[in-house]
Amino acid sequence: MTDGVTYSSYLDLDQVLSAQHPVSGAHDEMLFIIVHQASELWLKLCLHELQAARECVVADNLRPAFKMLARVARAQNQLISSWDVLSTMTPHDYSLVRPHLGTSSGFQSAQYRLMEFLLGGRNPDMVTMHEATPQVAVMLRAEMHAPSLYDEAARLLARRGFDIPKEVLDRDVTKQWATSRHVEEAWAEVYRHPNKHWDLYELAEKLVDLEYHFQRWRFGHLKTVERIIGFKRGTGGTAGVAYLEGVLKQTFFPELLSVRTAI
Repeated sequence: MTDGVTYSSYLDLDQVLSAQHPVSGAHDEMLFIIVHQASELWLKLCLHELQAARECVVADNLRPAFKMLARVARAQNQLISSWDVLSTMTPHDYSLVRPHLGTSSGFQSAQYRLMEFLLGGRNPDMVTMHEATPQVAVMLRAEMHAPSLYDEAARLLARRGFDIPKEVLDRDVTKQWATSRHVEEAWAEVYRHPNKHWDLYELAEKLVDLEYHFQRWRFGHLKTVERIIGFKRGTGGTAGVAYLEGVLKQTFFPELLSVRTAI
């Protein structure tokens, strides 16, 4: 029965709107909390769509995947825009909040890490840091041992008749993706003859969109941190801006970038 369902009860707003617990007394702490909580909700949606899209790629049912991947790109825009809101926080505003954060850091976001793993960014150290929360560590470890979205795209290329060697198809998926000349050549064929391989061409562009938006999100994070705390170390013990500059160099789908030079 749905007769008693209201807007508030359906969305569980009592819990959602009572989940903010400022402790510093600083006016801007509410901003800080809400931006990060909202980001976690957008990440939850991204994971929901990416996991379903990967299943579609496995099933060679690409049309539904295109809608899912396009939705992720739109959600990523929301994540990117959140930095614009957070950047209204000045260094003084943040200095009133930071002492109350302890060792907490966005670096510890399990959902962010899960999205990285799903796209192919594999680093076992990122599981180790979550061992104190066993259910999170189990979830991350399971994803690390599953083929990434890009692994499944490469396997799809092989099923479609492209020359993808066994060492790529049977690689250790817990390791970072290693650039493959054969995968680049397959994508080059797709890009040279899009009318012949239209759904693969569209899949490639959707993956490029994911990479592009993920890098924009990382860059926005970098510039927001730089604007608010300069070059101080991060609260979670990271190197702050220096760490963020390093991850900007990491790519998920290298052949989809290098193929643009090759064709």
